[in-house]
Amino acid sequence: MLNKELTGDLKTRLATVKGQIDAIIKMLDEETDPEKVLVQFKAADKGLQKAHYLLLDDVFRKSLALKLVQVMNACPGNCQDAEKIEYMKQQFPMFEFDQLTSQMKEINAIDKRLEKHNKNISEKDFDNNHSAG
Repeated sequence: MLNKELTGDLKTRLATVKGQIDAIIKMLDEETDPEKVLVQFKAADKGLQKAHYLLLDDVFRKSLALKLVQVMNACPGNCQDAEKIEYMKQQFPMFEFDQLTSQMKEINAIDKRLEKHNKNISEKDFDNNHSAG
């Protein structure tokens, strides 16, 4: 679910883009100078790209935040990636959009290593408990 502030911002931006597209159609009907039509196309394109960017940023940021919390909970505090996890936690609010995807890949790799590590520990504990009994 998108937050209301983002939804409102997206609707406003899309309404602006819609107005620009309506203006382009009108300009075409009126045989307006192609340079002026091109300016409106560029403005509409830029507005649509900005709305798309805001949506993707929100979705990726939420996904990364959830995965970061999951990994922080799975790391016993001294796992091999503890420093990297702490760094990501501290830097999270400052990540730019283009950094989010690379950070998501990295946190997924850490998660896989932690799953393997924690599985190995569970198996050792199981083996130790059953050999002692």
